[in-house]
Amino acid sequence: MTTPLPRPARYGSLAISLHWLLAAALVGMFGVGLYMTGLPFSPQRLKLYNWHKWAGVTILALSALRLLWRLVRRPPALPAAVAAAMPRWQHVAHHGTHHLMYALFFVVPLVGWAYSSAAGFPIVFLGVLPLPSFMPANPELAAAIKPWHAYAAYALAALVALHMAAVAKHQLIDRDGLLRRMLPGRG
Repeated sequence: MTTPLPRPARYGSLAISLHWLLAAALVGMFGVGLYMTGLPFSPQRLKLYNWHKWAGVTILALSALRLLWRLVRRPPALPAAVAAAMPRWQHVAHHGTHHLMYALFFVVPLVGWAYSSAAGFPIVFLGVLPLPSFMPANPELAAAIKPWHAYAAYALAALVALHMAAVAKHQLIDRDGLLRRMLPGRG
């Protein structure tokens, strides 16, 4: 008979809420981004681009809140048994993936905002709040910036997939209960 592992320390309610809200927003945003870029010029495409910008600004604000909360309330350490079972490369991958995801939470929307500014397409949040442009309109600069928004979004999507694969490994193979730390409820 195996001894059950002790329950890992959980994240707080706000950290859990921000995690899942941003996860859903990022997955939805990536899907909408792929879909809208394939549409012909139309009112539907323009509407989706505006929604995409609004969602990007929202993700940027939520990411800032999440980072601030993480700096104020340090996340719980990995349980000792889990940490001891992980080879060094997994520790490096764990920390590296989280740091890169946090960086890209900011890079992707900021590069998109820079592209919109350089392309001369203002961002009017929710159709009522005009946001400042990062730079004056410059078609050459816009053309140079545009692919970097996509590259950064694909990089973030790849890191999210890697993160999900690590969660699946911990849940299905290691069966160490690590996922409970980030699930809503009492876990």
